[in-house]
Amino acid sequence: MSQELKDKAVTYIRALENRDRQRARTPCAETATVWHDEGKGEQSTEENIALVEGQSASIESMRYGTLRRLSQPGEVLQQHVGHVATAHGMHGEVHAAVHFGSDDAGQIERREQYADFVPAGAQDS
Repeated sequence: MSQELKDKAVTYIRALENRDRQRARTPCAETATVWHDEGKGEQSTEENIALVEGQSASIESMRYGTLRRLSQPGEVLQQHVGHVATAHGMHGEVHAAVHFGSDDAGQIERREQYADFVPAGAQDS
């Protein structure tokens, strides 16, 4: 099941990168939850996708570079950097670690996301 969940994690991330919200929903269980590190609690996949859709209007391009992906039965941990350019000319990186947990059917049932946006040039300071 580890490889299957890895594949689903990749499908999910690539779908977000390509702004394919329907495909992002596909590997997720209907009752899947998302937790973010900003302290606002959990949200459903639908609430999370709506949030991403709301933000995507200002994003001109987004590309994920995977740094590492670790797995064991029922879970995958991925560390990646999202390279983002906004329609307003801002560029930066989203440094993130995402834990994917699966249900008994192998669908993604929970995502825990830790992320930090770093504006371009801020790493050089």
